[in-house]
Amino acid sequence: MSAALVPLASLSQIERTPSGEDGLPADLEDDLKAFGCKLIHQAGILLKQKQVAVATAQILFHRFWFVTSMKQFGIGDVGMGALYLASKLEECPLRMRDLINVYDLLLQRATHTLALHSSPNANPDFKYAPMSYFGTTFYDLKDALVVAEMQILKRLGFNVHVVLPYGTLVNYLRVLGLTSREDACTRAWGYLNDALQTPVYALYAIPTIVSAAILLTTRHLHISLPSTPPNCWWDLFDAAWEDVWCVCGYIMRLYRDRDMVERVRVVGMVGKKEVRRWLEENVAEQ
Repeated sequence: MSAALVPLASLSQIERTPSGEDGLPADLEDDLKAFGCKLIHQAGILLKQKQVAVATAQILFHRFWFVTSMKQFGIGDVGMGALYLASKLEECPLRMRDLINVYDLLLQRATHTLALHSSPNANPDFKYAPMSYFGTTFYDLKDALVVAEMQILKRLGFNVHVVLPYGTLVNYLRVLGLTSREDACTRAWGYLNDALQTPVYALYAIPTIVSAAILLTTRHLHISLPSTPPNCWWDLFDAAWEDVWCVCGYIMRLYRDRDMVERVRVVGMVGKKEVRRWLEENVAEQ
């Protein structure tokens, strides 16, 4: 398939993201993207949505932040819009009301998590309070969903073509003779799903990402494959070693230990207002 059909971020977009230009640190930006993708994934599970739609939504979500700053749009709103749009693209549309209800639950749970760490007397048991359809919350979320879907289409230039990696993974595992190893297939598939929380699908071609998932799998399961030049297995798939290793780094970063301050900070920056407040308090000090 022609690479022109799968839009990837340019070097200038990678070096100077819109959020970074507004003063947001790169590590915090990556953590916010990962949390936004987790919300998409959780919403997909609760809505019993197909994995292809959820994966497509996460990839569109990452592409969006290479052309737009988190100071302008919240990760919660854009995630909701990306899932709604992806469900249409994959021909498994969702009811707008169902999506709004699920995201309201997820946002309330995030607020509850913040309350637990800010107040020692807070009730540790989360209880969802359904919104009133005659109140403002539903209509605010509905407006945010419509605007987010429109902005994704507009800022990506209606180029929302997405290639998913799962079929490529199966073919590569067959070539390498690993399809008989159920543990290897499961782990590699899991790495591809985890990689959706990182921006690699907006940075690298699918063969590179799949090769990285296979490399991590073979390393962790101690599976030996030809890895000595000039007989390197990733060369079969036209994947450069430097790119494969970089993708591995993106994926492994997800598994690092985070302290409670980091976790709470990300949960508290789901909306654009919270991001703007953080920038005012921290960028001004610098």
